[in-house]
This record gives sequence, structure tokens and C-alpha cells, in this order.
Amino acid sequence: MTTPTLYEWAGGHDALRRLTEVFYDKVLADPILAPVFAQMSDQHREHVAIWLGEVFRGHSRYTDELGGYSAMLKHHLGLGLTEEQRSRWAALIAASADPAGLPDDPEFRSAFVAYVEWGTRIALANSQPGATPPPKAPVPHWGWGEAPPYRPG
Repeated sequence: MTTPTLYEWAGGHDALRRLTEVFYDKVLADPILAPVFAQMSDQHREHVAIWLGEVFRGHSRYTDELGGYSAMLKHHLGLGLTEEQRSRWAALIAASADPAGLPDDPEFRSAFVAYVEWGTRIALANSQPGATPPPKAPVPHWGWGEAPPYRPG
């Protein structure tokens, strides 16, 4: 018997897509985050679901179709995000897990929230003036307790 990946445990792409739908509906109604996402593309929700799928050890679509880790980091360059925005983003996506129907077991939620905290800190660091993403780096993979090292900028 093999341990399922976080992607499999979450319910695959459909579950992550539900998560991004619930989450971005909250974001667009939030006074702290709505201005950041006011010009969000029609594809953004899908792209974030694809990103999460690859991070949680599902498919490699973000790398194969959307440019991988460096491309994701480039999307954050120059945004000048604040700690308040980062923290609110993390709180809203965590609060979106129940309405999206993600598993509610403590092990999954712990891994999910740990990634969100790690990932939002990377995004925050890469949004600051002077930040440059690595020219080529693999998408980080998240699992049931192991995590990549924190390397801002």
C-alpha cells in the first residue's frame, strides 16, 4: 500500500479548482486583497489550481504548460505586496478549504496550511523591489511533513 500524495488526498484537480473558485470569490470581496486582484485574468483561478496540483505532487502541468517555478515567481515581481496582504491571502485560502470540500483531517490541513504559509512568504519576498526570481528552478513539491528550504528572493 502506498501513501497517497496531497494532490490525490485532496481530490485531484477538481477539488483544487473548487478551492480556487471559493477562494477568489472571497478575495474579490475582501477590501485588503480586492485591489491586488482587480485585474485578475479569466485564467487565474485555473492557473492557481494547476500550480497547487503540481506542488502537491500531482501532474506537472504548471511546468509543462505555464513555465514552471520561475514563471510563477515572475508574476509576483514588482507587486510590492505587504505582510497584511500575505497574511490575509493565507487566512482566506485556509478558510476556503471547508466550503470547497477539501479533506478535514488534521494531517492534510496541517500540510496544506504549512504550504500556504511557506508559499505566501516566497511570493511576498519575490514581490519586493529588487527581487529577481531564479532563472531556472523546479516547482517545489510538498508532502506529508517534508518541505523544501525557505529561500526568499
